[in-house]
Amino acid sequence: MNPPIKVHILGIGEDGLVGLTESARQILAQAELLIGEKHVLDLAPGAGAARLVVGPDLDPAVQEITRSPTKRIVVLAEGDPLFYGLARYLCERLGKDRFEVVPHVSTMQLAFARVKENWEDAFLTNLATHPLEQVLEPIRSAEKVGLFTTETYTPAVVAQTLLDQKIDYFIAYVCENLGAPDERVTRAELRDLLGQQFSPLNVMVLVRKPHVPDRPSEAIGRRIFGNPDEVFLQSKPKRGLLTPAEIRTIALAEMDLGPASIVWDVGAGSGSVGIEAAQLARHGTVYAIEMDPDDHQLIVENARRFGLTNLVPILGRAPEAWSNLPDPDAVFVGGSGRGICRLVEAAYQRLRQGGRLVATMSSIDNLAETHHMLHAHGLDVKVWLIHIARGNYQLERIRFQALNPVFLVSIVKPI
Repeated sequence: MNPPIKVHILGIGEDGLVGLTESARQILAQAELLIGEKHVLDLAPGAGAARLVVGPDLDPAVQEITRSPTKRIVVLAEGDPLFYGLARYLCERLGKDRFEVVPHVSTMQLAFARVKENWEDAFLTNLATHPLEQVLEPIRSAEKVGLFTTETYTPAVVAQTLLDQKIDYFIAYVCENLGAPDERVTRAELRDLLGQQFSPLNVMVLVRKPHVPDRPSEAIGRRIFGNPDEVFLQSKPKRGLLTPAEIRTIALAEMDLGPASIVWDVGAGSGSVGIEAAQLARHGTVYAIEMDPDDHQLIVENARRFGLTNLVPILGRAPEAWSNLPDPDAVFVGGSGRGICRLVEAAYQRLRQGGRLVATMSSIDNLAETHHMLHAHGLDVKVWLIHIARGNYQLERIRFQALNPVFLVSIVKPI
């Protein structure tokens, strides 16, 4: 049996056949079947092969390639098929050996060339596969950004979202119909893009203005973790009972969060640990469990102040309050009550294998009971006594004010 004929995945630009090399035109001329989106196939009007029009669902293309191993098939794609293109998908489904890829200049390359900026250090993404809300943080700190926009995330929507998030320090370029006769590049402030309409075939390039910080001035001093205690709303009668910044920082380090971690903050209080965990686990979910209605409302308000959508405040008493929650990758248990050992043990039972549990307590009795329980499970229990004093000035002399000593316990659940 003859081996299957390799399928060519051929990149083409908006200028159509004239922009192709001679060898690429020969591949098209020999094709028996062309596969691609309608507007891409229309860029090669003279080819006499049969045509299969596909949309976002590429299964018909996969099926046709699978059942026609001896047919000369060319898959037409815009620009570079391997740059956020369909070549990766087809190679993953049918194997790399089934294809030959012939790239064209990608529209992203053309966009950066048109605005005369190099793209070697740019953050690049496709909003069709990575929603804008998921890439705001990389955009916030980038020097340059390249975005493939969509019908949902148009340049106007992107501009509005960035402004809403106080990301207002980029010059924007909207590059439409690159390589076509009606190509157009618009340079504008983000606010000037609001309400404007552009061709669906556009790339958006953002270039940071010189000498501006990576955050608006009102956000400077607000950190991903270890924020000063005073940036969190606290109930006045219980003010000062939130987990202090220094303890919070050590606890979060021991929790070892990943970008998509599922986290429980048990006895969340005003939510300081949960909020910073949510900033670290941007693509995960943090459940802040608190039984006091006033503190629960503070968690809601603090999450709003930090612009978090991945923190879920839970009003209820643990462990009953977490009965319907997904098993966590990491748990933080804070508090000073007598029942903390019971909560730690119940949380440990729900913790995923390889998950991390961190607890703080101020009582030596709670420490002894919790340590004994965890040690009985055969765990390697890490324990710290953290005693911190903060410097302050009185009559031009520096003095130190001690925080209440805290015991911190940390374990990893065996795999």
